Amino acid sequence: MLALNIPGRGQFNINHLVLDFNGTIAFGGELITGVAERIVLLSKDVEIHVITADTNGTVARQCSGLPVNVHVLQSDDHTAEKGEFVTNLDEVICMGNGANDEAMFEAADLAIAITGREGCATATLLKSDLMIENINDGLDLLLNPNRLIATLRK
Repeated sequence: MLALNIPGRGQFNINHLVLDFNGTIAFGGELITGVAERIVLLSKDVEIHVITADTNGTVARQCSGLPVNVHVLQSDDHTAEKGEFVTNLDEVICMGNGANDEAMFEAADLAIAITGREGCATATLLKSDLMIENINDGLDLLLNPNRLIATLRK
């Protein structure tokens, strides 16, 4: 569990980290350098889920050996499917960038938009609690929670 006491926002006892794949932790279907190492470190505190449409068909290979649960979207409505996935978990931080991450962000306790090299859909950005450019910086916020607390305190 990742305990966050954010002044003006309350206590969060985060049990799950839900990560979008393409555009968030991967670019062109390949994990971004530094992500795997951070996932291993974070897995000591939270259960990590990678949720994706798997546009490039690479998620299984790229996440092989990592302490993550991979969920490949199956429905015709990926936005709703991602939202339902997060709703069924307790105490969740999400990271994503796509338009289909909007419902997931709305269902999460905390949502971090990653702009990265693909940018971030405006609707998803507007549902986020925080926006950051680089996924490694975003994951580092969770590895160094005082940074996250400093940004989100009211």
